[in-house]
Amino acid sequence: MNIGDAAKQCGLPTKTIRYYEDIKLVAPMRSENGYRDYSETDVQRLAFIQRSRGLGFTIDQCRELLSLYDDRNRASADVKAIARLKIDEIDAKINELKSLKKTLKSLVASCQGDDRPDCPIIDDLAGVISTG
Repeated sequence: MNIGDAAKQCGLPTKTIRYYEDIKLVAPMRSENGYRDYSETDVQRLAFIQRSRGLGFTIDQCRELLSLYDDRNRASADVKAIARLKIDEIDAKINELKSLKKTLKSLVASCQGDDRPDCPIIDDLAGVISTG
């Protein structure tokens, strides 16, 4: 099938599919006229990548997961280890976001929000140290 049909089946833009081909995540056959010819296996791989990316896996992690997907002798423990690492990354990001939220809430609470130009939020962003 052509790239447009593959895109419709897996739900990815053609530009993304071309990128995945450029970085060797998928390698469709080429017809005699040079056009890409995607198989059902290629579409399944693209859907796998899309789902993996949707869960936050990086391109390199997707490459590793695809390698395991292709390996019928894989150990599920290897797949589970990658997923656990992703959970740890997500937990770290959640903690970072909570810290950012706490800082912003504190700044918002310290700002009068009136017509005066004084603003602790701007001062903090500019690195101005309050002398209290």
